[in-house]
Amino acid sequence: MMKASTPARIATWTAAALAMLLSGQALALEWNLQRASSSLAADIHGLHEYVMLLCTVIFVGVFGFMFWACYAHRKSKGHKAAQFHENTTVEILWTVIPALILIGIAWPTTRVLVAQKDTSNPDLTIKVTGYQWKWGYDYVKGEGEGISFVSTLSTPREQIENKAPKGQFYLLEVDNELVVPVGKKVRILTTAADVIHSWWVPAFGAKQDAIPGFIRDLWFKATETGTFRSQCVELCGKEHGFMPIVVKVVTQEEYGKWVGDQMKLNHR
Repeated sequence: MMKASTPARIATWTAAALAMLLSGQALALEWNLQRASSSLAADIHGLHEYVMLLCTVIFVGVFGFMFWACYAHRKSKGHKAAQFHENTTVEILWTVIPALILIGIAWPTTRVLVAQKDTSNPDLTIKVTGYQWKWGYDYVKGEGEGISFVSTLSTPREQIENKAPKGQFYLLEVDNELVVPVGKKVRILTTAADVIHSWWVPAFGAKQDAIPGFIRDLWFKATETGTFRSQCVELCGKEHGFMPIVVKVVTQEEYGKWVGDQMKLNHR
């Protein structure tokens, strides 16, 4: 049996090390999920990585065994094809192993899905209404109850029509941001006034369709302050790409001040 040469072994180990390094930095790459900024998003990210790793192991195992079997039992080595109709052991194995794999995926997936749907006991409830092409926000429960405003794209028309250089947050900036406090459970009630829209903030693992005549809900609890941007993700008309979602997460003290300022504006 031939052994791999030293250069070949070095190349193999180098490639393996590089692959491990890249997989460790995957969250920084554009094709991966956004960095999680809520506990729910972190669970979704963990589930994604777990299932991808499991699929990779299955892929390598199955195809590795298949190629090895073809190579080790090739006709040129004198092997003859085995003739058999059925094998009870094989039948049991290829029934039990897939069942165990499905259980291994279903268990953590169910846990995350149940957590996604648990909108009970929120600290703050906000109704989100989709319009062609803007978002309406109504604080209906919790600190800030009674605050209402509309959030519209604020990117200058000159940028959209290529008459001016694009800004840093081109098509991802609004005149009125949704403001919420960090570390508080926020329940979002989604609906729409015209056609189906979809409210989505990937950093929070939060997404729900906004359907006319229906109230649907979701929740998130931001774990860090900052500004998080997204867009409507349900094709809703000619300006579908012009209705961004911007959520500003602030400290409790800053949120209290913002609520006070908004209350003054609403009562003028």
